[in-house]
Amino acid sequence: MKITYLGHSAVKVEVSNKIIYIDPFLSGNPKAPITADQITSADIIIITHDHGDHLGDAFSIAKRTNAWIVSQYEITVLANENGIQKVEPMNIGGPISVEGIKIALTPAWHTSQTGGPTGVIVQALGKTLYHAGDTGLFSDMKLIGELYKPDIALLPIGGRFTMDIYQAVKAVEFIRPKYVIPIHYNTFDLIKADPEEFKKLVGNLSQVVILEPGETFNY
Repeated sequence: MKITYLGHSAVKVEVSNKIIYIDPFLSGNPKAPITADQITSADIIIITHDHGDHLGDAFSIAKRTNAWIVSQYEITVLANENGIQKVEPMNIGGPISVEGIKIALTPAWHTSQTGGPTGVIVQALGKTLYHAGDTGLFSDMKLIGELYKPDIALLPIGGRFTMDIYQAVKAVEFIRPKYVIPIHYNTFDLIKADPEEFKKLVGNLSQVVILEPGETFNY
């Protein structure tokens, strides 16, 4: 499993010969290392919720690459209304399989305009990734850890709209992933945070991998 950080909460995941984008906010993202137009190949695009910094360029990328849009039901309806037919509607609950990739949506404590916010579990080749989306801390993260046993967790640390560093440390304690990658910080002044402080506070709970936009982690 190869994870490339694209700034903010946007990531590219390559696994089982498939290319997956999660929350591809690139246009208007000052940290993005690429433009949306540079993405010419994608199999699956997962959207955690419809805020502009997460929905981002998902629809334009899907139209150009013929990728599947995977999200909660209301967002897939919105995708249909925008001319996208390859959609996989789902909701918080049981997983589905898309292009051989198992995907499940998890709760997230946040807001949205269309439907409800989610996190997402991605499983393939015996590896599990948890992208928390935008969320505050909640105790049922323990259940996510127990049920899915994520190898890698991508957790927001920027505060104000999501968990801050201290809450994200507690989330690591709840989830117990092997690796944790901080996201959703330092894109804008309102969500400034020091990932090195986060890494120090996590200590031995998990191995923190700090990625600059454009950098890749191979697992």
